[in-house]
Amino acid sequence: MDRIRIVGGRPLEGRIPIAGAKNAALPLMTACLLSEETLTLRNLPHLLDISTLLHLLAQHGAEVHMQGDAGGGGHLGRVISLTARDIASTTAPYDIVRKMRASVLVLGPLLARAGQARVSLPGGCAIGSRPVDLHLAGLRRLGAGIELVDGYIIAAAPNGLSGAVIRFPTVSVGATENLLMAASLAKGETVLENAAREPEIVDLANCLSAMGARIDGIGTDTLKIQGVDRLGGADFTVMPDRIESATYAIAAAITGGRLELEGGRLELMEATVGVLGDAGVSVSESAHGLTVKGNGARVRAVDVTTEPYPGFPTDAQAQIMALMATAEGASVIDESIFENRFMHVQELTRMGADIRVRGRTAMVRGVPRLSGAPVMATDLRASVSLVLAGLAAEGETIVNRVYHLDRGYERVEEKLAACGAEIERLSD
Repeated sequence: MDRIRIVGGRPLEGRIPIAGAKNAALPLMTACLLSEETLTLRNLPHLLDISTLLHLLAQHGAEVHMQGDAGGGGHLGRVISLTARDIASTTAPYDIVRKMRASVLVLGPLLARAGQARVSLPGGCAIGSRPVDLHLAGLRRLGAGIELVDGYIIAAAPNGLSGAVIRFPTVSVGATENLLMAASLAKGETVLENAAREPEIVDLANCLSAMGARIDGIGTDTLKIQGVDRLGGADFTVMPDRIESATYAIAAAITGGRLELEGGRLELMEATVGVLGDAGVSVSESAHGLTVKGNGARVRAVDVTTEPYPGFPTDAQAQIMALMATAEGASVIDESIFENRFMHVQELTRMGADIRVRGRTAMVRGVPRLSGAPVMATDLRASVSLVLAGLAAEGETIVNRVYHLDRGYERVEEKLAACGAEIERLSD
């Protein structure tokens, strides 16, 4: 199993290309099941999760054609065309779905297009229960019959789905995406109230609109979808990854360096930029994206609460905690989204961090210097927080179980090494 070795203490200097957003690409890929025509997606990142979902879509009957890299190896990723002329199977099997939670996003498209679906309950990172109750309740409102049998969601709508008003009791990105896709082919109007507003959902809604969907309220918490009989193809470019941008911005901050994030967009990460600014880190727009400058000294401690967009993203909480572990002063980090997303704390404390957790709140007292140590990744964002800590630590850090990292970060060790980090991947 691969490991990453880091010798810390080097300020990062240089340019890092930002990949297409994984959390946007995955629902966009499942949208191919809604149409017989070809959906071409540009700027897809090279990630394990993308490969896993391509495998799942292929077994549903989608033809996959990869057109290679765009942009000559720059920040623009690969181009893939997906054509689901016929749905060969409406079953999403456990062996694939268990690897990645986003696989449940085939449920809405399969049900809307084929009138039935059999989808394994999802797996993925163990950062909380993240039930699919809101997905299922919404689909029932659209007229689907749903049962849970032997670990599978069995859904049927033999006469098609019908529009309805659905108000989410809590904000759910995945449920909003699943129901947005399902409603695109439902009869009549569907209204999604208290819908998630993440930029990745805006990307999905814009892609569906390009395919012929009729959606009003894009970017707001109320989406109105007028169902259509069929959707066509489209050629769509995936947005840049705001979480990858946040991660490398924090890398610049934690090492006191300077990085240009090629392709990064300020408007996608305003909450993160606000926290970094309060900590004394400069983030500004540049000709090619964003420029992030550490102040050459310890950052200031800042309190952070994760919230649905446009608040501070839960997917950047582990990374900001690594930064606060080296800050001047004490900070309080509240995790309001997931109940079990502090598993990185134990590993950070192995490196000398002073962190105390009570429920969903972590008290972080910054220390002058972390110390390198062998650590173990527990989930995707936790793994990259350990890499960040290793960049700032004195001595050698070995990050084990980096397959988590490969699910969401493209060539992380190559990108960091190109900016002066002493980092390498070790294979057994």
